[in-house]
Amino acid sequence: MTRSATQPLEDASLPPHRQPTRAGDLLRLLRPTQWTKNVLVFVAPGAAGSLVHAELALKSVGAFAIFCAAASATYCLNDTLDAETDRVHPVKRHRPVASGRVSPATAVGLAVPLILAALAGSWFLAGWKLTVVTALYVAITLSYSAWLKRVAVIELVAVAVGFVLRAIAGGVAVGVGLSEWFLLVTSFGALFLVIGKRAGEHETLGPDRALHRHTLSLYSPEYLRSALTLTAAGAVTTYCLWAFNQTGLARRGDHLVWIELSVAPVVTGVLYVLRLLTDGHGESPTDLALSDRTLQVIGAAWALLVGLGVYG
Repeated sequence: MTRSATQPLEDASLPPHRQPTRAGDLLRLLRPTQWTKNVLVFVAPGAAGSLVHAELALKSVGAFAIFCAAASATYCLNDTLDAETDRVHPVKRHRPVASGRVSPATAVGLAVPLILAALAGSWFLAGWKLTVVTALYVAITLSYSAWLKRVAVIELVAVAVGFVLRAIAGGVAVGVGLSEWFLLVTSFGALFLVIGKRAGEHETLGPDRALHRHTLSLYSPEYLRSALTLTAAGAVTTYCLWAFNQTGLARRGDHLVWIELSVAPVVTGVLYVLRLLTDGHGESPTDLALSDRTLQVIGAAWALLVGLGVYG
């Protein structure tokens, strides 16, 4: 007898006594490991020296929580829309909705209050400006899930915009102005990661890649490598311009040299990640950031130098 498309699938990688529970499935549906992306809301306040003020630091934490709620809501809806294609993916087939352990109705029922909570929290925290940024994030992310993900190149930009809006939200939450170089660094960096993810999927999924993501059949390996090189160069160049621009986001004063020195770990990090991505290891940038010790050391060195430059 064949298995129904909605019949729960057991994760063969786990022993029977460790199969996911109902509560565990709902938690996995929210994808808390992906909340690490929302640390971008701290970048603008941090670079502006605002995190030493308790009130502004609390507002940054609030913005982080708001985007965690908004992101989890979009994951619930995305998993509902992508359930069929996720079932042919070697890893994503174990997601709660794709495996049948959580119904689409439950996923949607969880998403709606999360979106409303994110919008209400945005208004309470920073008024209409943050509410608009949050609403744009939700709208673009849902548009991506429903339609834009099928349009080559545009889907890359749509995902990258989600990262940029997180960074903008951090500045809006605490009333920090954002320099053009800050926005350009964020934009190129986000595109670099998104294209790297596609390169990893292209390599990992092989001939069946189009069954999971239609646009993967429209990108050649040569195109993805060229796009990675272009965005890597853009990220490094714009970061250098930000770091050496004394009228940029941070008030650096006599500590400008530390900001300038932070260019070294940025260039090293981009080159290191570029090597991993071209080898097909970028399908999950979040997992990469959480597991690669070398990358974590490079990131810590960057944070230390920027911290000395801003707060030293």
